[in-house]
Amino acid sequence: MENRSGVQISIKDLTHRYTARSPITFDKVNVSADPGEALVIIGRSGCGKSTLLHILAGLLDKTSGTVQIDGKDVTAPSSRWIMMFQAPHLFPWMTVEQNVGTGLRFARWPEDKIKNRVNEVIGLVHLEEFARNNTQDLSGGQQQRVALARSLVMEPDMLLLDEPFSALDAFTRATLQKDVRAISKQLGVNLVMVTHDIDEAVIMADRALVMAGSPGKIVHDFKVDLDDPRERQDPTVQEMRARLMQIFHEAAGTPAASDDEDSDAATEAELVGN
Repeated sequence: MENRSGVQISIKDLTHRYTARSPITFDKVNVSADPGEALVIIGRSGCGKSTLLHILAGLLDKTSGTVQIDGKDVTAPSSRWIMMFQAPHLFPWMTVEQNVGTGLRFARWPEDKIKNRVNEVIGLVHLEEFARNNTQDLSGGQQQRVALARSLVMEPDMLLLDEPFSALDAFTRATLQKDVRAISKQLGVNLVMVTHDIDEAVIMADRALVMAGSPGKIVHDFKVDLDDPRERQDPTVQEMRARLMQIFHEAAGTPAASDDEDSDAATEAELVGN
């Protein structure tokens, strides 16, 4: 696959409410990102982070403000950016190859070109030995790799991730986090992801945007200045995690977590929910 150029993201004074009488979801949100940058948005449940992602994807209408990609207003979904959801939404009766190639067939690509592109992307996500398996026979992590391949096969400039690893076991989730970041950097595409997982933000982000309040606002823009690849046991990664966790607690208006890891994890889960 050819390297992409990524996109320039500009969100200015973005406000959203579902109806004229409903509460404001978030108010005057401002976000920018350079081509190829990885943004992760973290915050408590209900702060509006998924709604913000859906507006950026063109799936929801904004109430006021501007959302632009490369200087053009976002008013609808585009093949230049692809959304991955919590569930992979595959066709279970199809093979991995067939699922990955679905978008190209809708775009009326020639079969020989579809085959070449599909094989290339399947290799990129490390599913070569499962290419002819039905997706219903795969594990949850493998199914999300199929969903990732189906997104990448369209050669998007940006991947939008709505907590796609939240239902996976810890080992599979950690592996996919590192792989998705590595692939995005290899291809030069933007990542914009929402999560409730502090560790996920540290592993995947160039910048972590902390949302808080009701209505929600971006209250901190945290630069995750770490070398790749990032290993959780690395002291610099742990230090960065501790700094981001402190910022998150301050934004949420809750006591800082203790030094005990189990207590810290339990406190984080209580704060942000699933």
